[in-house]
Amino acid sequence: MNTQKYFTKIKSGFLLLAASLAIVSCESYLEEQPSTLIDSDYIFTTADGLKSGVVSLYKFNRDRYDAGTEDYMGAVLMSSRSDLALSRTGYTGLMGRYERGVSPVDQGANFASSLFWKHYYKIANKATEIINAAEVAENVEEDVRNQVMAEAKFFRAEAYFYLYRMYNNIFVTTKTVTLDNAFDVINDRSSEAEIFALLNSDLTFAIEHLNWVDTFGRVTKGTAKHVKAKVAMWQGDYTEAKNQAVSLIEEGPHSLVSTTADVFAGDRNHSESLFVIQAQDDLLGGGESTMMNANYVTQYFQISGIEANIEQGGRGFSRILPNLYLQGLLAADPDDTRDDDTYFRLKYYYTSGDNIGEEIEIYEPITDLSNPSSSYLNYYKRLHPSCIKFAQEDDNENSYLNRSNIMVYRLAETYLIAAEAILKSSGDPLPYINEVRKRAKATPLTSVDEQAILDERARELAFEGQRWFTLKRMGQTVIDRQMTSYAGDGEYYPSFLGAKDPRTNWKSYFINWPIAQIDLDLLGPDYPQNDGYN
Repeated sequence: MNTQKYFTKIKSGFLLLAASLAIVSCESYLEEQPSTLIDSDYIFTTADGLKSGVVSLYKFNRDRYDAGTEDYMGAVLMSSRSDLALSRTGYTGLMGRYERGVSPVDQGANFASSLFWKHYYKIANKATEIINAAEVAENVEEDVRNQVMAEAKFFRAEAYFYLYRMYNNIFVTTKTVTLDNAFDVINDRSSEAEIFALLNSDLTFAIEHLNWVDTFGRVTKGTAKHVKAKVAMWQGDYTEAKNQAVSLIEEGPHSLVSTTADVFAGDRNHSESLFVIQAQDDLLGGGESTMMNANYVTQYFQISGIEANIEQGGRGFSRILPNLYLQGLLAADPDDTRDDDTYFRLKYYYTSGDNIGEEIEIYEPITDLSNPSSSYLNYYKRLHPSCIKFAQEDDNENSYLNRSNIMVYRLAETYLIAAEAILKSSGDPLPYINEVRKRAKATPLTSVDEQAILDERARELAFEGQRWFTLKRMGQTVIDRQMTSYAGDGEYYPSFLGAKDPRTNWKSYFINWPIAQIDLDLLGPDYPQNDGYN
């Protein structure tokens, strides 16, 4: 495909926007009522059409999670590549171990192109069309115009922010694709100044015009403040990050739920939630079934005398597991409840037969490298600790596929952003990090440094899709140290040695993802690939 076809594809993607409105039922979801008139004039010139266009952005945002590519890789890929994961098997395992997705021409880069590069550019382009149309639409009340633009600007900012954090060499634009510019060639990346100027402008507008409280599932003032704090951390503007995070904590209606058991309970509609992607069974527009939870849960149900059940994690296939480093962080404080069957399941129990109720201990991990257990492979498959954050009470325990709401942003991260931003600017970070620890029954810290922040983020936010970005934001030295020291389980999982060990596979230039060659071919001939991949 050439450059002209690329921009024609962007323009023709508008038809998907229009068509999607016909399938987005909003009787419950986001409380909007798209019209059956789905022509472009209706969408971009009327209040109801513009509101329907905004609803479609939520649908597009869910697409990455709903895509079935390689066992729903798009929902879990970023977690697989962190220093906290043992990426055991499947194509996601290959990606997580840095065996794939490390060259512009390999299949992993092509998967990432579809699931991230094209996905987020599609969102940014649709949002831009809506923003620019709303600015000039006549007979639209000002509060409706501002609400539409605020939500669309949030999604544009988040899309470009995600792309920047993954790929670094990205281009941003505020121009709607038209017949006049559809064949313009993009020859160079945008500067960091251009990227952050747009991110901050969009998020500032969103903060000003969004409400603190809205229909569950919609972005709010708190969502925008949270992301603006994250953007400020990437800029090294720690005072701005502190101000946004503290404002959200102290001025907004949000609060930490009382126990770690409550964080991922029910449909995630509670005071800590800042943005939750909905996938409820009774919502036509509420997403599809995914294997997100199954990727994180072991195959314990293959042991005789135990059936799959939601309490112990549901039905899984052991793709991405908490590694020894993360387990050690969780075990550092015996009172910490985050490894107490709330965020992670460490032990499994018989549910039938003569041993009902007893702990299962038939497989052993490697504890002595000179005399490894004979059953360690089955331990990793069937008895290894699991992340159970993505299991939901009404899931089908007998299916790998389930519809579960997905927590994207929550207030506990805001507290940890505040702690780090204060540490790097002015003030006392202890109250903010200790508020998170207090909820987990962990002993309060008496001092804080960057490593303490990194460790606490691991305990609280592991497998929520933030870790790899945090390591990159903290710098080359940090990500190199964490990946080469802790990723996978190293020699404690011998079959991962050599070509399968992420610690030895890691290269410093992996701090930026390769732009897939299929995408570079659609850009100008001088568009820059990220360093290390040429």
